[in-house]
Amino acid sequence: MILYRLRCEGEHEFEGWFPDSGSFERQAELGLLSCPQCGGAKVTRALMAPAIRRTNTDATPATVPATAAAPQGDDGSLPDVAMALLQKIRGVIEEHCVNAGERFAQEALKMHRGEKQPAGIYGTMTKDEREMLDDEGVEVLAIPWVRPADS
Repeated sequence: MILYRLRCEGEHEFEGWFPDSGSFERQAELGLLSCPQCGGAKVTRALMAPAIRRTNTDATPATVPATAAAPQGDDGSLPDVAMALLQKIRGVIEEHCVNAGERFAQEALKMHRGEKQPAGIYGTMTKDEREMLDDEGVEVLAIPWVRPADS
């Protein structure tokens, strides 16, 4: 995963995670990116400081606790901006991808192996299926599936 610092045409800066460098370019070309503050659709990469790794092999890598994975408001809920962004992501996925449901892992593996034409899919998978896809080298992205924006 790659973390990019992004900037909209309104000069708002925010972060975005992408599976690889080409993913940002594809999403930007398709108009799938937008500013979480103003909704502006013209998003570019902002200047970032490089990540510098420590050379000490005894160093323990930093980890993020699971409870810190999603931003939370004072009451433990998702902030409105984060919820709106996740709802927009869900809408785009549902509009442009096929719901493979519980067959997600099997369909993704078929595409990875060239047994099926690649297509955008979404669905569910078990922990064991996720590990199997990881072992096979299939890149998948888990997205929090929030209620739709119109509900």
